[in-house]
Amino acid sequence: MTNFSKKTVALVALAAAATTSSAFAYVPTVSKSVNQVVGINSNRLSSPFLANVNNVKSSSLALSTSGGSAAAAGEKKSALVDTLETGMYFALWYLFNIGYNIYNKQALNVLDYPWTIATIQMATGIAYFLPLWLTGLRKAPKLSAADLKTLFPIALCHTGVHVGAVIALGAGAVSFAHIVKASEPVVTCMMNAAFLGQFLSPLVYATLIPIIGGVAIASMKELSFTWLALGSAMLSNVSSAARGVFAKKTMSGKKIGENLDAQNLYAVLTAMSTAILIPIMFAVEGTGFIGAFKKLVAAGDFTNKSLATFLALGGACYYAYNEVAFLALGKVNPVTHAVGNTVKRVVIIVASVIAFKTPMSRGSIVGSSIAIFGTLLYSLAMNSEGKKK
Repeated sequence: MTNFSKKTVALVALAAAATTSSAFAYVPTVSKSVNQVVGINSNRLSSPFLANVNNVKSSSLALSTSGGSAAAAGEKKSALVDTLETGMYFALWYLFNIGYNIYNKQALNVLDYPWTIATIQMATGIAYFLPLWLTGLRKAPKLSAADLKTLFPIALCHTGVHVGAVIALGAGAVSFAHIVKASEPVVTCMMNAAFLGQFLSPLVYATLIPIIGGVAIASMKELSFTWLALGSAMLSNVSSAARGVFAKKTMSGKKIGENLDAQNLYAVLTAMSTAILIPIMFAVEGTGFIGAFKKLVAAGDFTNKSLATFLALGGACYYAYNEVAFLALGKVNPVTHAVGNTVKRVVIIVASVIAFKTPMSRGSIVGSSIAIFGTLLYSLAMNSEGKKK
């Protein structure tokens, strides 16, 4: 195992400790964090869970991932400790994002089986949250068949978000995939208007112009451009926007199961997406992955253990960065959230360019900068619109 892999394992263990410690971990309330799960901007109104919040006792909103023990009333942390804690969550969020993108791209470079790799990554999360449920460290959700039926279209879209991103990362440069992913607000606005009748202010729509223009410039000048990478990244965007639409249309005003806080909702969606992916994976790629795996080992490039560890770390980083994101984003206000998301994308692009020595043309750099700046303006404009309402 490489030094980088060992450090990643240590970071995953640190994240697990942080997210399961009742005395240390902060868990955002349902109204704050569930929007992050379904892909809705945290500043946006009409969250599908806002109605559910009224059905949950106020004390339960402070539950921790350790199984729901109530936070000690009146306990206050010093400003310094709180700042350090928030900083650690953001650092882990960024590091796991970088680790996921690097491990994912490296795996796709040697194993051209994106559906299988996406399935492995999704399934890896089960090895994290299932023991928490079984040991009682986190209260397991209780869902009826009707609840699962309600969640199914959201899980289907959740699957599309992940698969589209994985295929895009395999078909092109990591930097290009994230540039296209920056255009997600455009798709979200279009789908909200078409299916929810939600229209926003001219200021919000104006912020979409630099996003569209930036992505167009970057695409024209991208040295590693492929239509598959562009199409797959857009599939991820459309799936993310559709996930938000389905959540609003099917979950608004409903009480879904028991113990379904944001982190448990993400865990349930992960399990459902894994079940969806497995048959599709076999239908699209069959068992070719197994032969390719054995061939790599036989060539001496990897051992069975090192290659399996390599793939598992990609999945661990994928789930860990989402888990830590709840802790990081739940500690800050919407403006800091918007800036944090923007900086995160820049950090991932820069890290991937350095890690893979991916050349970027001047036009691609200019286009990506414009698009990413546009996403920041969009988030800030959405926050301003939310305050007016």
